[in-house]
Amino acid sequence: MRSDLIFSAMTHVSNRFLLTKLAARATRKLHRPNTRIQDTTNDVFMYFSRSNPIPIVRYTP
Repeated sequence: MRSDLIFSAMTHVSNRFLLTKLAARATRKLHRPNTRIQDTTNDVFMYFSRSNPIPIVRYTP
């Protein structure tokens, strides 16, 4: 299910708005003609869940 893919991707991308933005960009880049957008989106979330986490950058003055 897609919700399982989203929750597993959220472990690597902490900000849900950043996850949405990255998923939209990746879906546009990876989409192939004659395939469903839903399948491409599921593939993107699967890639996110298997990738390395985005590091948290902290600013120290």
